[in-house]
Amino acid sequence: MTKLIGRRQLLRTGAAAGFATLAMPALLRAANDPIVFGHLTPRTGFLGPMGEYAVMAVDLAVEEINAAGGIDGRPLQVIKEDSVNPQTATTKAERLVERKDLALILGEISSASALSIAQVTARANKIFINTGANSDTLRGSDCKRTMFHTEAQNVMYVNAEGQYFLQNDLVKGKRWFLLSSDYAFGHDLRKGALAFLERHGGEVAGDELIPTDATDFSSHLLTIRSAKPDLIVVNLAGTSNASFLKQYGEFGLDIPLGGFDYNSSIAWATGAQDFKGTWPCVWTHQVQTEGSQAFAKAFMDKYGKPAENQAYSDYIAVRIAAEAIAKTGGTDTDALVAYLEDPTTEFDILKERKGRFDPATHQLLQEVYAVTALDPSEVTNEWDIFKTSAALPAGDIPLEELIKGAVGGACSFS
Repeated sequence: MTKLIGRRQLLRTGAAAGFATLAMPALLRAANDPIVFGHLTPRTGFLGPMGEYAVMAVDLAVEEINAAGGIDGRPLQVIKEDSVNPQTATTKAERLVERKDLALILGEISSASALSIAQVTARANKIFINTGANSDTLRGSDCKRTMFHTEAQNVMYVNAEGQYFLQNDLVKGKRWFLLSSDYAFGHDLRKGALAFLERHGGEVAGDELIPTDATDFSSHLLTIRSAKPDLIVVNLAGTSNASFLKQYGEFGLDIPLGGFDYNSSIAWATGAQDFKGTWPCVWTHQVQTEGSQAFAKAFMDKYGKPAENQAYSDYIAVRIAAEAIAKTGGTDTDALVAYLEDPTTEFDILKERKGRFDPATHQLLQEVYAVTALDPSEVTNEWDIFKTSAALPAGDIPLEELIKGAVGGACSFS
């Protein structure tokens, strides 16, 4: 029997059908709309050379993710901006979080800029994955519930490199001369190095803070020559490191040197003749795992040169963020924070051991490496001017050992 439909019901049905018709394109659009990340990193200034590697790695990661079908079928889009200083970083972060479609922000190298971005994203309740700022303070007194770190923190580098210095009799009873960059990164790297030296019975021969725009180190080298230290500890940032190493070579000094921060791009810019010492690093293209070699090859194929450590950190940050969104089924910040800080959540970070975030500080717990400059006579090409150690710490030592002794204060997410 045919059931007649009344006028009121017809209107209700028609209205529902009309709504469905209007809504469907919007739903389809949402399902196909890109997932948007913001990427802030310095591409100019003294950190610019590393920032360029970060951008190349992000482009590669996006290309690979989208070629594999995107995130739950949605394409990934990254909006990239140059954050040349903390003021610019703040302004651009504020502009990005105003976008309704922004999922999260990642990137940065400067510790001061990373803090500025973290403050903006915390207010907006958006995730920020720091890929290049080392300061312990960002994992300590300046930590944020919404901030995570794929870059290793200063104490990890101090503990790893410190073991090398201990093994080579360069600590107990020895005199160190420290040069540190005069901003957040250098300040707490210096504190960490001094604390390590004191714990192991060493002495300070000299301790100087260097402006980030310094290019002439001749007066410092004269002071070092007079002080006659057993080890020169270079905690300079970016292109300052290359300038110092080149002038160190010109002075003809023969004092062991090293430091607690390293970038392959700076070593390459310094060149085989002047690059010296041993340094800690989060990753190099020489890491012999299947995943690392696949990334190194993909980067080389795309750009014609090896990836360096900053490229690695941004590359895995994009992969981790994409995986977290896929696993939680969306971009809800609270769900993403819970997933990322869950100690049972592990990520393939292309190393021997998987990585996981420390729930107390949101630092990615991961292996690091020691990089030692080759004698120029051993160098066979412009990229392999150093050798990379086996993973640190050794496989039977918990990764948590690397974050012991941090100097940045206590973290509270409340």
